[in-house]
Amino acid sequence: MGALGDVARGLALVAHIKAHLPNSRLTWLVEPKSAGLVGFHPQIDQMIVFNRAWRFAAVWELHKRLRQEHFDIALDLQRHLKSGCFSLLSGAKRRVGFHRRDAKEMNWLFNNEHIGYFGNELPKLFHYLKFTEYLGLPDPACLDFGLSALDALNTAPRAAAELREPYIAIVLGSAWESKNWLLEGYEELARQVLTTGKLKIVLLGDRSHSATAARLSTKIALPGLINLVGQTSLLELSAVLKAAAAGVGPDSGPGHLAAAVGTPYVSLFGPTSPERTAPYGCENLVVQAQVDCAPCYRKQCPGLARQCMRAIGAEAVMAKLSQALARQGLNCL
Repeated sequence: MGALGDVARGLALVAHIKAHLPNSRLTWLVEPKSAGLVGFHPQIDQMIVFNRAWRFAAVWELHKRLRQEHFDIALDLQRHLKSGCFSLLSGAKRRVGFHRRDAKEMNWLFNNEHIGYFGNELPKLFHYLKFTEYLGLPDPACLDFGLSALDALNTAPRAAAELREPYIAIVLGSAWESKNWLLEGYEELARQVLTTGKLKIVLLGDRSHSATAARLSTKIALPGLINLVGQTSLLELSAVLKAAAAGVGPDSGPGHLAAAVGTPYVSLFGPTSPERTAPYGCENLVVQAQVDCAPCYRKQCPGLARQCMRAIGAEAVMAKLSQALARQGLNCL
């Protein structure tokens, strides 16, 4: 039920459960914005979509839908009031949630079993895997997010699929205003990448980042910059990221999606902690400025002009981007 990054990370549990409980049947409750991603996973037996726009009517319809099923176990990976309510509505005899000290909004009250307390020092993905450990499953030897069958070239928009040169996918923002890098940083980074003559750039983001993308395109005015902001479905976004040589952007859902499809992602951290939410396998590609107020975990900067993001320079990002490209066997910077 959570944000895109939480959904992308949670997908890793599916193959792990199926590998050790092959006769199990898995149902995923999801909101419309992530349904395309969840529905693509070949090992999810059933998807139920909660249309939150219907408000109370949606809750009633979901209640009736869940009561048609006979779930043995509910795994509540979101730890909020909403997911706790839906865990209870599932009718499952065993409802496993986060420890009381890790839960939010009284979520723990709705579940009758709980994993141990781990706090925010444990990466969120491995926190999720504590649920499978609680069920008696061993640690996974490797993680499979269920996206290996995604055909990047045939799924990505034509503008990206037809590129012959390697390209960098640049994510222009997050749902949190405080996480967003400054336009000047993106401009300097894009100029440095494009002036090499060896790489192209594809801009990504949702419709709320369209104005930033338009301003950046106007400022750069160089060939090789493709603007797909607000123009991709979730699967198309996944395909663009999968075909990219590397990705760059703030701590956001697309970063975790890039990690899920195996693309190295340079993540820019300010108000959140990389120890908790750095994309899987890309922990050494984090760029973070050292400021006293970070991490503050605030969606809006409390009057400090986003100094944690302002302090991140394009040169530091380029250095990490060079490392990311080296993983792919590319020496373009």
